[in-house]
Amino acid sequence: MKAYQFLIWLMFLCPIWGKSLAQSDTVRSAIKAVPTIVKDSSTIKKHDPKKATRRSAMIPGWGQAYNKEYWKIPIAYGIIAIPVSLYFYNNDWYKKTKFAYEAKYKAEINKDSTDYNLMDPLLKPLSSNSLQSYRNSFRRDRDYSILWFIAAWGLNVIDATVFGHLKDFDVNNDLTINVKPQFNPSNRSTGFALTVYRKKNEHKLYTLP
Repeated sequence: MKAYQFLIWLMFLCPIWGKSLAQSDTVRSAIKAVPTIVKDSSTIKKHDPKKATRRSAMIPGWGQAYNKEYWKIPIAYGIIAIPVSLYFYNNDWYKKTKFAYEAKYKAEINKDSTDYNLMDPLLKPLSSNSLQSYRNSFRRDRDYSILWFIAAWGLNVIDATVFGHLKDFDVNNDLTINVKPQFNPSNRSTGFALTVYRKKNEHKLYTLP
């Protein structure tokens, strides 16, 4: 009778024991499948916007390279190249018109045509007043090109600084923007309210099979 009862208990406990072993094996395999991430604070390098600012101030595009925005480097050089090319163009014609004006003045007042033959052929038909006006115009445009060059360089620095600060900006799916109409009863005016908030972390429960 005791042997019979022992067999009955054994038949009842074996499925439960086998099921528990299977669950424990499933748990162990699940734990092994989860990668273990160990972060060493000494090896993590934080993005520094000040470095992007300093580097762009020294060399155009260097700050963009630090921000890993390499596609902006040719754009930065293209924007800076425009005032540089305008400077050399205006400065060259400023020298030509200045020399032509002085040569024309000598030829008309002092009857000295020595420098007249050295003038640019395109400027010889022009009068002294026209040469003076062109000279002043090219000198003004040359000075403006220097200001545009400084502005383009500053724009390069500002771009590197702004996007350097936005490099660590949180743009994940936890951020939510809510736009809804709003009524102000004090002055009876309508408008829109923009609300930006972060979603709460939702903890989901997973059951093992």
